[in-house]
Order: sequence, then C-alpha cells, then structure tokens
Amino acid sequence: MLEQLTEKLGHALRNLRGAGKLTEENMADALKEVRQALLSADVHFKVAKEFVQQVEASCVGQEVVKSVTPGQQVVKIINDELVRLLGEGDTELEHKKPLRLMLVGLHGSGKTTSSGKLARYLARKHDYRPALIACDVYRPAAIDQLETLAKAEGCAFHADRTNKDVVQIGRDGLKAAKEAEANLVIFDTAGRLQIDSDLIEEIQRLKKAVQPDEILLVADSALGQEAVNVAKHFHEAVQCTGLILTKLDGDARGGAALSMKHITGVPIKFMGLGEKADDFEVFHPDRMASRILGMGDVVSLVEKAQETIDQDEAARMAEKMSRASFDLNDFLKQMQQVKKMGSLGSIVGMLPGAANIEVGDKEEKKMARTEAIILSMTAKERSMPRLLRGSRLKRVANGSGVKVRDVNALLKQFGQMQKMMRMMKGGKGRRMMKAMQAEMPEGNPSLPGMPKL
Repeated sequence: MLEQLTEKLGHALRNLRGAGKLTEENMADALKEVRQALLSADVHFKVAKEFVQQVEASCVGQEVVKSVTPGQQVVKIINDELVRLLGEGDTELEHKKPLRLMLVGLHGSGKTTSSGKLARYLARKHDYRPALIACDVYRPAAIDQLETLAKAEGCAFHADRTNKDVVQIGRDGLKAAKEAEANLVIFDTAGRLQIDSDLIEEIQRLKKAVQPDEILLVADSALGQEAVNVAKHFHEAVQCTGLILTKLDGDARGGAALSMKHITGVPIKFMGLGEKADDFEVFHPDRMASRILGMGDVVSLVEKAQETIDQDEAARMAEKMSRASFDLNDFLKQMQQVKKMGSLGSIVGMLPGAANIEVGDKEEKKMARTEAIILSMTAKERSMPRLLRGSRLKRVANGSGVKVRDVNALLKQFGQMQKMMRMMKGGKGRRMMKAMQAEMPEGNPSLPGMPKL
C-alpha cells in the first residue's frame, strides 16, 4: 500500500542526514524530491505545492535537537503535515441507532462490496443489525452480489427485480428493514462509468425519499487525480458526509488518499484493503501518515491481533514453546491464527521499517503450500515428525501437490525451530538469537518461525 510514495519520500529524507541545521540550501533539493514524489504518486498539483510550502515554513531555521538527526526532525514535521492533510481527529461514523447509510460512486468503485464489508464491520464492532437494500436497478449482477453478501453476513435484504423506480425501492426497503428489526440500513446505489445528470438526479431523489444520516462516496484509490474530481462532483451534488477509499492494497501511488480530504473537505472514514470481508478498516489519518513514512502501524496491528487471535490459545502456545513441546499441530494452528489477521502483505506493511519488503502472491502461495503439506499429515505425524520417512513422505508430498524435497525442507526448518526452543528452555537465549539470525537472511519477509519453501 502506497509503496511508491513511501519509497520516494524515504529517498528524499535520507539526503538530509548529517546536516547540523535545516537551511533553505540543504532543504531545497530534499523538498524538490518530496514534491516530485507527491506528484508522481498522483497527488493533486495544488495539494503537493501547498504541502511542500507548509513543510518548508516549518523546517527552515529550526535548530536540530541534539537527540535526533535533521532527517528525523523533518520526518516529524512531514508526519504532522500528512496528518493535517489527511484530516485530523476522529473519522468514525456517528453511532446512532437506527442508522441510515447511502453509498454512492462510479461503476466499478466497489460500492456493493463495501456495503457488505461495512455491514459486517458495524455489526461486529458496534452490535448493529444490518439490512442491505439493493437500489441498483440497472445491473442485475449487483443485486445478486448484494444478496449473496447479505446471506453470508446474516443480514436482512431487500430488492425488487421487477421495479425500476429507485425511490419506491428505497421506501419499501425501509419498511422491510423495520419489519426485520434492523437498526442499520445501507442503500447500495447504481453507478455509472462517468458522472452524468441521470445518475445525479437519481441519487438526489433517493436521498430526499430515505433521508440518510450519512452519504458515503466510494472511490477507487487507483484512479488518482480523477478520483479527486469524482469526489468533488459527487459532494457538490449530494453533500457527502464521508469517503470510503477502496483497493488501497493495489495502489502503490496513494495520491487519492492525500488529495481527496483537502480538495473536498470531506473526511475519509473507511478504507478497503483487499477482497476478503475483513479487509476493511476505519481510516485513521495519523496511522496512515505513519505507514506512508515507512514507520508502520503498530497500533492497528495490535488491535487486529486482539480481535482475531484467541488469547487463551496464544497463552497455551507460549507455554508449549517455553517447554519446547511445540509441534506441527501447534504450528498449523499458529498459521491459521495469523491468516485470520489478513494477508501477509497487510500484516508486514504494519511493521515498522518493513515498508520496502515486498510480500505478494508469491509469499501467500508459499504459506498456503506450507499449510497444505501439514494438512496432508496425520495428527500423529504432526506431533512426531520423525515418523515421516519413505512411503509416508511420498504420501504427504502427493497429497499436498509438492515434491518430497519440499516436505523435507519444511521438516528441516521446523526441526531448527524446535532446536531454538530447546536452547531457550536451557537458558541459552543469546545463543538462540544468534542461531535465528544465522537462519534468517537479510530482508526476510516471513514472520518468525514461518518456513520459506
């Protein structure tokens, strides 16, 4: 997420290391690079210009604090400006009950998917009972998709495939939601390939009829500056109360995130980070600024871990590790717990200093392959890997679709991990750390103990 911007900003800031004072001269080249980094990330040119001016005004003439480098000081200033640009303060919805939300946006922006994700998020986080209302009368697949999402999340659902009157569908949807005792109603509206008068008129009429508490514009972050123009036009037409940025997992530039709040004055409230139902987060400007600057997002990582990882199970695992009795059954459970937190890429992206580590489909496939190998073993084989010889090895390899050497590689690496645990049990922590460092090459994107096949 935002990899290109993070990399280029990092390069610009590295040039300031070693300076004893921040001056116009030593800042000029760095700020030029910062501006270029923003423009290449599709940040609106007016936003980029103002941002650099604000950073320069805050930096020039400041004495560098003895305990930090000029680069670190500039990072703090840029971080503060990024937070201001992205929108300071709380960006969550007003948690009133009942709550009516209307999602608008262009065709393909992710409205329908976001409707399902939003329903899931608010139901789990704030104990809402959602109802999804299909107000897209032009695309039958959208209605079917929303119905599938509603069933998956156990939500009430209303659609009328024979009626083209969006206003009537909205009113009937409100009645159906009330009958289902739903206290959260989400209206999924139709999109277009471009903004046109018919689209605007339709959502204006629907707005008047259902009187939503919030109107959320769903925007594809990969559109760059075009997404900013779309947001501006929608806001002028229906007075949006918030933005949902989608597909941030595939957006290496990030210009839309930096520009939209500034240009429209509308806060970014949520962001979509992948295709999974849980790849959806509240937008925190301070945390996003930290991610952009390559400092990770430990707070979000901890929150995600607390939400998804069974604490009792984690304590049991820790106890088994301390007794050096951790086996492949336990390792499988550990992997499955990590998977609940999201993709490896999203997890690694929250780690400080890991912004430039690439974790994509290749690493995800490796993890899936490791899981397949372990699942092809019997419970007894997982607890006693030494049993895996000859025909057993071939059976596991065939069952998981890999070579025998791949199974052996996994067993070897797991054996090394068990050896480290025994060293810890014996009080030889220093030796263990050295052994770990020797086994893990520089830039290793894997999580501790995660085999690389």
